[in-house]
Amino acid sequence: MSKSASRICWHLTHSAYFVALMAASSLLSVVYANGNAKVFQYTDKKGNVSFSDRQPLDVPYTLVKFDCFACNVKSTTDWDRIPLFPRHFLREIELAAKQHEVDPALIQAVIHAESGFRPKVVSKSGAQGLMQLMPGTAKDMAVKDVFQPSQNIMGGSAYLAWLLKKYNGDLRLATAAYNAGPGTVSKYGGVPPYPETKAYVARVNSLFKRYQAQRRRMQNTEILSAASS
Repeated sequence: MSKSASRICWHLTHSAYFVALMAASSLLSVVYANGNAKVFQYTDKKGNVSFSDRQPLDVPYTLVKFDCFACNVKSTTDWDRIPLFPRHFLREIELAAKQHEVDPALIQAVIHAESGFRPKVVSKSGAQGLMQLMPGTAKDMAVKDVFQPSQNIMGGSAYLAWLLKKYNGDLRLATAAYNAGPGTVSKYGGVPPYPETKAYVARVNSLFKRYQAQRRRMQNTEILSAASS
C-alpha cells in the first residue's frame, strides 16, 4: 500500500463538512481497494472535522462506513457460523424487548446485521448507531442521541415493533421494510427484488434463529436474570 493510501486524513472547517464527506466517499476508494473498509471521523482540538483510516487515540470519534454490514451481496461471510455477540448491550436489549414486546433475539439479530454491534457507525445514506436509524426515524421514535446505545436500541426496537404489527408478525416483510422502507415493500407487494434486501432478510433470519438458540443455552446461567433485574 502506498504511503498516501495508508494514511488518509482530511482537515476541514465545519462549513465544508458535508462537501468533504461526499468527497471522502470517492477518495476512500483507494483505501477500500487495499482492503481497509474502516474510516474514522473526529473533531480535533481546533474544531476541525477530520477523516482518517486509522483510529484516533486521544479524541472521541465516529466510525464511518459506506456499506451495510449484512447487505453486501458479494460477502463471503458464512452467516450461519459468524461469531455471535450474545452479551453485548444485553441489559439495554432486554429492557427494550420487554417494553416493546419484541423478541430480544430479533433485536440482537438486527443490531448484528446493521452495525455489527458498533454503536458509532454511520452509513453512506446517513443511518446511525447500533440499529442504524435514519434521522427521520430516530425523531419519530423520540431518540435524542442516536449514538447512545440505550436510546438507539429503544428507538430501533420501537420501530421494529411497529413494522411487525404493520405486517401482522411477518418477519420477512418487517425486516425487508427495516432495510428498504415500508413504501418499497408496499410498492412490490412483498420483499423487494433488490439483491441487497434479499440478502439482508436472509441473513437477519439466520442470525435471529442463532440468537434464539444461543439464548436458550443461556437460560440456565445468571446472565439473563442479572440483566433483567
